[in-house]
Amino acid sequence: MTLLQVHAGLANACVLFSLLIGGYGFWRYFRREGVGGNFWSILAAGELLYLAQGVVGFLMFLSGLSPGRFVHILYGILMVIVLPGAYAYTRGKDQRREALVYGLVGLFLAGVALRAITTA
Repeated sequence: MTLLQVHAGLANACVLFSLLIGGYGFWRYFRREGVGGNFWSILAAGELLYLAQGVVGFLMFLSGLSPGRFVHILYGILMVIVLPGAYAYTRGKDQRREALVYGLVGLFLAGVALRAITTA
């Protein structure tokens, strides 16, 4: 399996996982629940997935494969910094409002991932 195939597979996983984050965030919000331990684990796994996608992309860049447009790299950087940014914005709280914030962030990340796929 080539790096390009791994990168493409991880890109699809990023879209699906971001939708999972968004859906679970909205689910918890509408059930009047805050961000629980399960959700923190999902968010951490998502961040690790985005980091792995970035590492594979960086290895591809080092091997001479470059994206079609430079904005693809910027989308990748955005994917990595949004969840920590949301954590800083919510100050690590785990109330109902924060579940809504992470739900919106998950949908935003799914859109960014789809846009990054189209610019590759």
